[in-house]
Order: sequence, then structure tokens, then C-alpha cells
Amino acid sequence: MRTFARRSAGFLAALAVVTAFTAGCDKGDKDSKSDTAAATTSAMAAETTTEHATETKIATRDGAEVSVAGDFLAKYTAMGGVAGPLGLPTGAQQDGPGGGKMQEFTGGAIVSSPATGIHVVWGEIRKAWEENGGPNGKLGYPTSDETDITGGKQSEFTGGTVTWVDNQTTVIEK
Repeated sequence: MRTFARRSAGFLAALAVVTAFTAGCDKGDKDSKSDTAAATTSAMAAETTTEHATETKIATRDGAEVSVAGDFLAKYTAMGGVAGPLGLPTGAQQDGPGGGKMQEFTGGAIVSSPATGIHVVWGEIRKAWEENGGPNGKLGYPTSDETDITGGKQSEFTGGTVTWVDNQTTVIEK
């Protein structure tokens, strides 16, 4: 039964890509890009549904397949998957200090630890976090996803806060 489910997922993924390509031939560039993104997300959803949403392999631009699994897959899917702001995975999930884990994507990183849960770090806040040592630095693991604040964004970490307001990044350690 599991083999049938995998074959069905592969067929659905191929069908979604062909449908997106065909739809893109009849529309302008703007619409075809969104159709392709939607079909890619649908193909990923079809595959993860048949696999009980525990793991999926995603083909990267260079043709490699990278696994996204468990809570990371759930967070990635909630963020829009391949068509979302995180984009494609750039590598496998990596272990971090204190039992944490991290997985890099073209648009950011999903980071988790047993004490803080799973969160996304990206953009200028991510740059500042990494410049301060990432999970190994004084800021440690994120305790929140990025939130909107007046004039910008903010993320909380075990060792402080990083804000991005009016194109300026500020790191405040606890």
C-alpha cells in the first residue's frame, strides 16, 4: 500500500507540474509564475499527505534532493513551502548546541531547540543573529518568529532581542 501511495504522489506531482506549465503557456508571465508556484506547492502537499506529513524530499535548483521532515516540514509547509518566503532548502537539517536543530533555506532558516520550540529566522535579523554567533552566540536560540513592530520587525532570542527598524538593525543582549 505504501508503494502505491508513493507512486500516486509522484503521479500527482507530475500532473501538477504539467498543469502549471500548460496554464502558463496561455497566460502572461505574471500569472504563469503564480500558477507554477501554486502547482509546485500542490505537488509537495500531495507527496507529504501520502507520507503522513513526516518527511518529503524537495529537488533543489542543482538537482539534488533535500529532505525536510517532522516539525520542520510542518513549519515549512505552514510558511508556504517551496512557493513561500523560505523557498528551497539549501541543505540537510543540522544539529546545534543543547539538542537544537537548524535547516537552511534560500530565504531563511528554521531553528528549534527543546527549550524554545521551532521558529523562523530570516532577513536582516538573521544576518545580525549569525554575526553574533547564531545558536552558539550570546543571543542563542530564537524564542519567537519575527513579529511586526512600528517601523519594522523584531525577533526574540534566549539571550536578547534583534530589531530591524527603518533599515537599521539593533541587537540588545539580556
